[in-house]
Amino acid sequence: QVQLVESGGGLVQAGGSLRLSCAASGRTFSSYVMGWFRQAPGKEREFAAAISWDGGHTYYADSVKGRFTISRDNAKKTVYLQMNSLKPEDTAVYYCAAYRSFSLAVTATPGGYDYWGQGTQVTVSS
Repeated sequence: QVQLVESGGGLVQAGGSLRLSCAASGRTFSSYVMGWFRQAPGKEREFAAAISWDGGHTYYADSVKGRFTISRDNAKKTVYLQMNSLKPEDTAVYYCAAYRSFSLAVTATPGGYDYWGQGTQVTVSS
């Protein structure tokens, strides 16, 4: 069982940066693939980024590639999402998610994740 708590959201101007954090409970954090998803009002939840259990492989949606960086610290049981060059279209609730896997290939489908945080709001003003 894993519990996830996101933090770091807020209001930022276009072109600015934010770093989201997701703290996990449980003893087996290092065996989980971690992902970040986002959901804008009236839209479906969409994949943003994911990272393999060992941090060696990262994956990004085309919409955030080159601007967002996902990373993890297994000793701290925390995954991060560094967001740079933010755009108004990045405005959404951002969710941290996890599923247990030692595969280096990860899923971008929300249904593939077993555990979710409560979300943190990111608002980018123009």
